[in-house]
Amino acid sequence: MNYAGALAEGPFTLQATPVRTNRSTQHWTLSILQPGADGAPVVTTTATVVTAARRETWSLADTPMPGAPAPDTLQKGARNFSVEWLNRYDMRLVSGGLPEEWDDRGESSLTQLWMRDDPPRPLDFCALAALADVFFPRVWLRRARRVPAGTVSITVYFHASSAQLQATGTGHVLGQARAQEFRNGFFDQTAQLWNQSGTLLASSHQIVYYKE
Repeated sequence: MNYAGALAEGPFTLQATPVRTNRSTQHWTLSILQPGADGAPVVTTTATVVTAARRETWSLADTPMPGAPAPDTLQKGARNFSVEWLNRYDMRLVSGGLPEEWDDRGESSLTQLWMRDDPPRPLDFCALAALADVFFPRVWLRRARRVPAGTVSITVYFHASSAQLQATGTGHVLGQARAQEFRNGFFDQTAQLWNQSGTLLASSHQIVYYKE
């Protein structure tokens, strides 16, 4: 997904175009449009979707889930965020929370936390995609300065099958996110999400804009 502009509260139109499909894969392009100031439709978001028929092959989990306390042993985070999106989640921090002081002395961009929808509901692919973008901007942690920031483009890769999502149910998902490079107003972020049995459900990569 590529954010060409802010999506305003109100009606929108989703356009989905199949670019090419066959028995193994489907390629789609999508756009979200909303009325602009003059009433004409304006594109706010573009996206590409690739789906595939998954077949049984040799498989290996090469990114094991990091050790973490069980979610029921951790305190549920306060739900007082100014962004309503974040108030919709039960988040239990393992490590890498927001700085206690915004003093330009951040040491790491790594965050690990358990999370799920609140109120809980069975995990599906839409919810999994949303969970991949729950994390605060990494620049806030690494720099310990709350600068304006926003996602420009994000890609989510689903590794889980429908059966594995059903097995996850309403349980918590362990999310881990870190940045790799901050430079000239942009940074990238990688993230992984595992269920409580240690299955890697999804990974994501995004590029984020930040402003001095």
